Amino acid sequence: MPIAYHGQGFDSEVCNYFGLTAREPDVAAWHRIVERIHQPEGEVSIAVVGKYTSLLDAYKSLAEALTHGGIANNSKVRLNWIDSEVFERDDAVQHLDDVHGILVPGGFGERGSEGKIAAARFARERKVPYFGICFGMQMAVIEVARSLAGIRGASSSEFGACVDPVVGLMTEWMHGNVLERRNEQSDLGGTMRLGAYECRLQPGSQVRDIYGQDWISERHRHRYEVNINYKERLEAAGMRFSGLSPDGILPEIVEMPSHPWFIGVQFHPELKSKPFAPHPLFTSFIEAAIQQSRLV
Repeated sequence: MPIAYHGQGFDSEVCNYFGLTAREPDVAAWHRIVERIHQPEGEVSIAVVGKYTSLLDAYKSLAEALTHGGIANNSKVRLNWIDSEVFERDDAVQHLDDVHGILVPGGFGERGSEGKIAAARFARERKVPYFGICFGMQMAVIEVARSLAGIRGASSSEFGACVDPVVGLMTEWMHGNVLERRNEQSDLGGTMRLGAYECRLQPGSQVRDIYGQDWISERHRHRYEVNINYKERLEAAGMRFSGLSPDGILPEIVEMPSHPWFIGVQFHPELKSKPFAPHPLFTSFIEAAIQQSRLV
């Protein structure tokens, strides 16, 4: 659209209307983006395993961020939207056989959760790039807890009382210099961890290499957190807590060092991605999917 408007002289007419001096804009960057969208060098298939796939506008920012990751890698990203409840049936594996990456996005409630856990297990065992966002990170942690750490009763207290609340409702946390509190009776919306929070990346971790910096700030929208009390048992099972809140209490990022690309984040990186500045996690995820496409 910017190229089309410029070709018709719309930009100069707007300047004339407001009495501004029009300058010839540099639209070369837009031309590069259009060229990569229409003439990509390759194509990858990404399975998005969610619970709102009948209403794709719920994942609009996510779809755009994946497209941005494709632009950065000069690759078309073909999205395969799959209802997570499909993976609660025995024949679910066939839906993932030909994909080059699996993304489990955010969501609320127990419905479809076991399907998301099954998708995370498939990605981990088959070495398929996995990207878990918010709820998708939590389900990956539960899967590792059950399958590798021997915590058979691992679950989320969001679904009700459980033996091992690997994911639970944190009652207080620091936001800058302010202590915020909540409990089970708190208003659902008003007590979410909302907005930008800082995260400290662990030296030598995959995400530290992806971001290229020690500290990041990302946007959040959730109530439940991975329980830091299970950190030692999960890390002994092979999962690394590679990003933590400044006070070290809230797990922000997990990864599997034994896996080519298996990362879960508690925040929503898709909200900061732009066509000219794709989010580094999406760029890296699509790059990993391209490598996977050369193996299958």
